[in-house]
This record gives sequence, structure tokens and C-alpha cells, in this order.
Amino acid sequence: MSRDLSPLLLAATCVAAALLALVPGAQAQGDQAPAASASADEPAPPPAPRAPYNAPMPGGSATPRKLLPPGASFPDPGPSKVIYPPQQIPLRFSHKKHSDKDGLGLKCTECHGAAATSVAASDRLLPSPKVCDGCHGTEHEDLLAVKAGDPGFGSCEVCHAGYQPDHGNNVARVAMPTARMRSNHKIHADRNIQCESCHGAVQEIDLATREQLPRMKGCFGCHAMSGPGKGKAQNDCNVCHEPLPDGRMVSAYPDGKLLPPRWMGNLEHTADYIERHKRVAADNTKACGSCHNENFCTDCHDGRVRPRSIHPNDYLSLHPVEARLDNPRCTSCHQEQQFCQPCHTRAGITMTGSPGNLRNQGRFHPPRAIWSEMPRTRQHHAWEAMRNLNACVACHTERDCTVCHATQAAGGRGFNPHPPDFASRCKSAASKNPRPCLVCHEGANPRDLCR
Repeated sequence: MSRDLSPLLLAATCVAAALLALVPGAQAQGDQAPAASASADEPAPPPAPRAPYNAPMPGGSATPRKLLPPGASFPDPGPSKVIYPPQQIPLRFSHKKHSDKDGLGLKCTECHGAAATSVAASDRLLPSPKVCDGCHGTEHEDLLAVKAGDPGFGSCEVCHAGYQPDHGNNVARVAMPTARMRSNHKIHADRNIQCESCHGAVQEIDLATREQLPRMKGCFGCHAMSGPGKGKAQNDCNVCHEPLPDGRMVSAYPDGKLLPPRWMGNLEHTADYIERHKRVAADNTKACGSCHNENFCTDCHDGRVRPRSIHPNDYLSLHPVEARLDNPRCTSCHQEQQFCQPCHTRAGITMTGSPGNLRNQGRFHPPRAIWSEMPRTRQHHAWEAMRNLNACVACHTERDCTVCHATQAAGGRGFNPHPPDFASRCKSAASKNPRPCLVCHEGANPRDLCR
């Protein structure tokens, strides 16, 4: 061996001998074929096939879980077919023979040099065929006139599965569609994140396939981490997923839709999700907004075609209570000008009116002579309150009643709200629950009220 050979070429030569030993029927240069025992007219036997390094594991067996990327389940269905479309890799290659300590010991970047500076998923990170020329003795400078290397180790069929000598320069092409995601290798490499942190133990397998592409659950190991260890790793969907102009992520592609998994906040859209989604949305509205806009929600929740389970049947009389509390927020589904105001205007419940009738602006109830003054008729508010007190408290608080009905000592006008026969029932009511008594008779002893 001459001294001017580089250490890399020297190592390649050594491994070449080992590879040839594994290929049935292959011979190193200078070896003589054994004398044929058959007659000259008998055809020579076909050459034995090359070692099939065109699967992740020998014999096409399943890749052990410990070699798969972080986040892979068991059994593992592989990464998303929508994010990573199917590939065709008609190659024979062994990462283990090139990178393992018993092989060449090459680092990932020696073949995938562009990975350290790649900022987009569309970047081509497969090594150029010219990278292989240095060890295999081939010449790929002109892909229309590729020159093979030494027989055996440098022949085309060593790497290209299915190649036949009479094919010339025609080999099966590698088809590796661009991943539908935003991938920045550089930002990870700059933080000294190793390749196996995302791609698993590639150095322990032969041909790398879709099985070694990242799993989202593995990404969450860093991007959903809490505390200082998270660093600048964000977990917004658009950090990795392709965005729409309105900020939502692209979730529908020609060959499939992206649907969330169960492990991600119980978001999996199973058959029972229509029942579960209210709890999920309450816990994490932002997650829903990553794919859906408000129109998606209001199509069901707008009050016209809504499921009947959203509001109770008597909600029309009770909704003002929740509207005052702002829980739930009415404007999350309804628009005040288009939904609330027309109904309030028809019912007379408004805060506006004729400037010439300032006293009665926004008056909902009948005139004062009927609603508040004596004598009491069936339209008097006392009767309405006894018939349906819930309708009153939908708009009024307890303090509204005490303005008139509390004693003067309690700040009211002293109008007695009790019926004529209430004295006979006073003690019994006060003994059961004195709190209503003290609303109007503030500071008094309930026992002294009933005499």
C-alpha cells in the first residue's frame, strides 16, 4: 500500500475487503476462478445475488424499538404518511458498515454535510453520488456517463438494487418527496442536538427508511418541556407545521388530513369527540384554534342550528344572569348588534329610547300605574314575582328589591312585601331560614320581627 493514500481511503480499502467477503460469488482483483469441472458447452451458473442491504435490518426483520427515533410506540405504525409521503429507495446501503466502530467509523456529516446548515425541509440532504466516488472508485461527475469502479466493490449493482449490466447508466431513481413540515436542522445542530435525538440509532441499521424519521411525540420531549430545560423550544403548532395566511396550520392535504393523537391533550377526534370536545376546548382553546376558526364553532353554536344540549330549555329567562357574570362569554358565539340587540328591541329591553321620554327609556315592564302602584292587579309585579321569580332575577339582583321593600332603617322605603296573612307564618319561616328576613330588616333580630 503506497504511503500517499489518505487514512479514509485506507480504511475504505479494508472495509471493501470485508464487504467482498460477505458478498457470495464476489472475488477480489487478482484471484483466479477455480477450474470448471463441467464441459465447455455447459452454460456457466448465474452469479449469486449481492448482499441485500436494502432494508433497515437483515432479512427485512422489524427494527427493534431501541433503534427507532424517540417517541416511537410499540408496535410502531411509522411516522405520519401525510407529513412524510411514501418513499422509494432502490438502494443497497449499510449505515452500520459505514459508521459503526467496526466499520469505517464515519460521522453523519461526512456524507450528509448539508444537514448542519439546512433551514428548510425542501433542502436535499442525501449525499451526492460524487461523495461515494472517493471510496468506491466510481465517477458520477456526468450522470449520463457514469463510470463504474473496480469489479465487485465499484460495480453499479453494489449500490443500485435491481441493476443489470446491460442497463448502462439507467438505474432506478430514488423518490423522496419533501416533508410537509417546517424543519430547521441548523437551529438544532447549533444547540449541539445530536442526529440520533431525532432520527434514532441510524448508525446501528442498514438502509435508513421512513422508520427513522422523527415522531411528533419525540419532538414534544423538548418542545413541551417545562422549566428552564425547555430553552427556546416553542410548542406552537406553526413552529413545525405549515401555516395558512390567517395563522392556522394546514391540516388538509390532497392525500389525507392531519388529526391530533390521543396523547396530545386528549385531542384525538374519535367517535365520542363531539361529546368530549367541550371539556377539551375549555382546557385548551388555543389547541382547537390551531386548526379551526370561529366560523367552524358557530356553525353549531350560533343559536339557530345548535344542538339542544348547549343551553337548557328555560335559558331565555335565565341567560341575563350569565350575561352579567360574563360566564360563559356570550360574544364567544353571538354578536351583540346582530343577535342580541334585535331580540332585546322587540321585547322592549333596551337602554335607549325617545329623548322626550327620558324616564321611560328602555322600559320593559308595563306602566308604573299598573306594575308598581296600588291596587294590585294580575299585572302587578308582585304577582309576576310569585309566578316566576326566576324571570325577575334574570335581570334584577336582590338589591333592586330592597330599594323599595327594605325598612327605612335598612335604607329602603319600607313597602311591605308580605301578604296580609304572613304574620301567622312569620315565625316558621324565620326559624327555617332567617337570611331572607335580614335582607330587608338589616341589623334586626329575627326573633323580634314576628310578634
